[in-house]
Amino acid sequence: MSRRPRLSPTVGTARNLIRAALDEAQVPEGSLLLVACSGGTDSLALAATAAYFARSGRYRVGAVVVDHGLQPDSAAVAENARQQLAKLDLDPVDVRRVEVATAGTGPEAAARTARYGALDAAVEQHAAAAVLLGHTLDDQAEQVLLGLSRGSGTRSLSGMPARRGAYLRPFLALRRTETEEICRFSGLDPWHDPTNADPALTRSRVRTQVLPYLEDALGPGIAESLYRTSRILAQDAAYLEELAAAEYSRLRAPAPATGEGGHDAGALLLSEDGLRALPPALRQRVLALAVVELGGVQPGFERLLAAENLLRRAGSAGPVQLGGNVSAYRQVRGARVPQGDPSYGSLVLRKNL
Repeated sequence: MSRRPRLSPTVGTARNLIRAALDEAQVPEGSLLLVACSGGTDSLALAATAAYFARSGRYRVGAVVVDHGLQPDSAAVAENARQQLAKLDLDPVDVRRVEVATAGTGPEAAARTARYGALDAAVEQHAAAAVLLGHTLDDQAEQVLLGLSRGSGTRSLSGMPARRGAYLRPFLALRRTETEEICRFSGLDPWHDPTNADPALTRSRVRTQVLPYLEDALGPGIAESLYRTSRILAQDAAYLEELAAAEYSRLRAPAPATGEGGHDAGALLLSEDGLRALPPALRQRVLALAVVELGGVQPGFERLLAAENLLRRAGSAGPVQLGGNVSAYRQVRGARVPQGDPSYGSLVLRKNL
């Protein structure tokens, strides 16, 4: 009688990570999980591990392969991934071809937008309860370093969230070498994306040059330290954002009445005194919340400092451009918001159409 192969400890750890992520997200048993799979090492390891939960009957497990069409052999890569996923008995296995925009954003951002559009569509079509993403501890370390290089804030330095809506990243505590081990144990043949070693891409340079250099110069454990930093900052960012949301709700006021007796949907007010009373970490977040509510984009640190200068009531009353065509200005005494009433004592934030 043949003996079953001994379970790899790494496979056992990976299963526990998925189980913990599903329990934390309160994903109902019996529901459908979709694994986002590129055919690469990390996502194939995730699919192989998730297949265990289908065999155990706890969940139904399928997969989505997104073909970005950015490389000549992308269709063949997607088909190879589909075949390996089918051998894992995942069902359904969707291959979705997307069009990646070539203008307006960088190639990585455009591919990400197209990919999540395809995944969102798959969730809706199959009524999936969750999508599992294969990002690892190494990916998180790279993300933190990229944030540091851009001079980013707490939220950016906290890296990729373990959970955002239906999207779960159960492997953030797992090293890339461990996903390679899972693929070997499962008899899988992952695709190796050539762009991961392309020095023209910043993330590739971080992966192949910067992190290895830091390991050599500072000793082993750099990736783990960056991951630990991301977890600490994620907690801090979540707490600060909760406080900022409460302050924003308290300080926000609708724009003054328009000539028709309604409110100006393209503007809102924030109490100057209320903003001054807040510590900078909360004040800047409150200003950013107003910008986003008006349809703008997250303003940079320098833009937020410029908006804070308006509160000193010295020099220009604005406007200060904050991002996404949203501007802020201080009302001078007796002045009126366009088509509205005086609002002295408030910052006015307006979407410029």
